[in-house]
Amino acid sequence: MSIAVKICGVNSPEALAWAAEAGADFVGFVFFPPSPRAVTPEQAGAISASLAGGPRRVGLFVDPGDALVEAALAAAPLDVIQLHGEETPARVGEIRARFGVPVMKALGIATEADLAQVAEYAPVADRLLLDAKPPPDAVLPGGNAAPFEWRLARLAAIPKPWLLAGGLTPANVAEAIAASGAPGVDVSSGVERARGVKDRGLIRAFIQAARGG
Repeated sequence: MSIAVKICGVNSPEALAWAAEAGADFVGFVFFPPSPRAVTPEQAGAISASLAGGPRRVGLFVDPGDALVEAALAAAPLDVIQLHGEETPARVGEIRARFGVPVMKALGIATEADLAQVAEYAPVADRLLLDAKPPPDAVLPGGNAAPFEWRLARLAAIPKPWLLAGGLTPANVAEAIAASGAPGVDVSSGVERARGVKDRGLIRAFIQAARGG
């Protein structure tokens, strides 16, 4: 089974091209202004238009209003809506029904108790993303370069496709996959040469490491 890979925080045509040439399955556009990787709907549309085909486009939102999701979908051809905030299961289902786009819900994990969220969100999401729960003082809900104890993921029966995130790098992604049993991985800061700036070589190295190449 080939490991699915998502390169998140793509904010330039070059980064999209690098992810595509390295074989990424997904790229993520961050619609959350506090992030150093944030883009506007118009910027995401222009970046996406710079490359025909390639990875599926994912829009990352944090507790969004309908207007923002609508604007992003109008400007960029998003294949997946990723919800990375405190959205309730009801809100996830509402967004999925309203916009008719598959939804991936990010779940913050720190302890085994946090895995209870899987049963709550699996019925209303098409995919799940298990990410490290951000530290209490964090501004960002993800992209904080912090892992959680990967083996915890094996304690959850996850009935939907899912990705592992949180502190992954080319150096540790193979270990993370082995420990967690993840069928896919999501990386942002781990393939950057500076905060918010993707690196071609790191993207290539990450995908090769994830797939045992």
